[in-house]
Amino acid sequence: MRHGKAESFAPEDHRRRLTDRGIREVQGAGQWLAEEGLVPTHAFVSSALRTQDTWDMLVTTTGTRVDPVIDDAIYTAGPDSALDILRTAPEDAEVVLYVGHNPTAASLAHLLDDGDADPEAFRAMSAGFPTSAMAVLDVQVPWAELDAASARLVGFYPGPG
Repeated sequence: MRHGKAESFAPEDHRRRLTDRGIREVQGAGQWLAEEGLVPTHAFVSSALRTQDTWDMLVTTTGTRVDPVIDDAIYTAGPDSALDILRTAPEDAEVVLYVGHNPTAASLAHLLDDGDADPEAFRAMSAGFPTSAMAVLDVQVPWAELDAASARLVGFYPGPG
């Protein structure tokens, strides 16, 4: 997932917060997760304030009781580093949510897809990865074995559209 819409400026990028629009976006994303039965059982969240704000709003809208792993590395991670982070998910994690930044969020989703994506989801994701967008990937390997092309894109939430 890409974080919700954030303010344009702050004393430093890491401290940018969600805007009112971003809060509404994330509320919609959280409602969609709950409706789809995709309430997170594990979460990795960037240490940036906008991603932590996104997570806090998702907790409110989905009812998840998960304590996220807040990781400074997600803030600067490229797709390969993000993949390394996802590999550390607990074996029993069923719905893992990654809350990060673009272009990594979009690149990671494309990297993980095995090429047999749901056509509608793939079209939607290929049209862009706006704030609050989420790619839903079906992972059939143990988290520790996650690799490029090891998951199938089965859904996409396009953000506020």
